[in-house]
Amino acid sequence: MKIVIYLYDGVTMLDAIGPYEVLRNMTDAEIFFVAEKAGVIKADSGFIDINAKYSIDDIKAADILIVPGSTIAFIKEMKNEKVLEWIKEIDKTTKWTTSVCTGSMLLASAGLLAGLKATSHWKPMNLLSNFEAIPTRERIVEQGKYITAAGVSAGIDMALFLSNKIVGENETKAIQLTIEYDPQPIFNSGNYSDADEKVIKIAEKKLTNNAKKGLGLLGMIKNSQSIIKMIK
Repeated sequence: MKIVIYLYDGVTMLDAIGPYEVLRNMTDAEIFFVAEKAGVIKADSGFIDINAKYSIDDIKAADILIVPGSTIAFIKEMKNEKVLEWIKEIDKTTKWTTSVCTGSMLLASAGLLAGLKATSHWKPMNLLSNFEAIPTRERIVEQGKYITAAGVSAGIDMALFLSNKIVGENETKAIQLTIEYDPQPIFNSGNYSDADEKVIKIAEKKLTNNAKKGLGLLGMIKNSQSIIKMIK
């Protein structure tokens, strides 16, 4: 089972590593971290890097494609025609094409989600409609072979959902136990629909600050105001 995870500078690390930790435990799983160019990829936090051993020129097919999201860098990737064309070509070979968080914006930009329901991080989700996708505020949305997940931590749930389809309930339960995924958050504020308005405003401020930080890491400061407005 060839699983390709696309990486790019500014990626949110858990978007990629969460699904990786689940799916690498499937029987016969083979994981490939792929970027436009092979080499070190910087996370949106600026605190951690990851090595993508393969470039998109090296990888022409996959059973599963996973496109993780980012705080702000997804906007730059949405305009990268070489990457979008690669996504479209890989999609022709996949059994499952998936995304986490704003990774769905890349799938939508590539024209893969037109007319389909899709989810993303709660903040920029409405951008999906710019590409004829149907924004849907759910943690996981399945439309044929396309599976999109909500923000960041939802990638773990998406990977378990996908694992269950591929290797079945018993092995997926074993994988869940292997990574001891037993979430018991101290607050019921992880879902936009349940969060208080005060909490939402604080979260929005944090997201804006993270976006500005991400713009600095990516050297996109000149267009910072217009880019930040896109996700407000």
